[in-house]
Amino acid sequence: MKITIFQIKLVHTLIFWILSICVLFSLFSGISGHITTWTWVAVCLVLLESVVLIVSGWTCPLTLLAEHLGTERGSVADIFLPKWFADRIFPICGTTYGVALVILLFRVIYL
Repeated sequence: MKITIFQIKLVHTLIFWILSICVLFSLFSGISGHITTWTWVAVCLVLLESVVLIVSGWTCPLTLLAEHLGTERGSVADIFLPKWFADRIFPICGTTYGVALVILLFRVIYL
């Protein structure tokens, strides 16, 4: 079976939304103080994604696969998101996740 760019976009978008929910759930858990096992699962999934990005040179392996199949480098042809948002995923999600981690650590250590 040949992998298509559509399939890559679909999987990439699904992973994006799952990880975005994990980031928001981590933030919500920290703010609300309702820290559960699911909070740590969400934190670990995003950390796992961070390791994957670091290992692959800060480029998602799915982006590399889409480029290998013919999409332009630096394009958002590998995900179903508007370009203006896709170009800002790392700053938006990274900052939100960083804030979530700080709040969670504060709650765990001091409260």
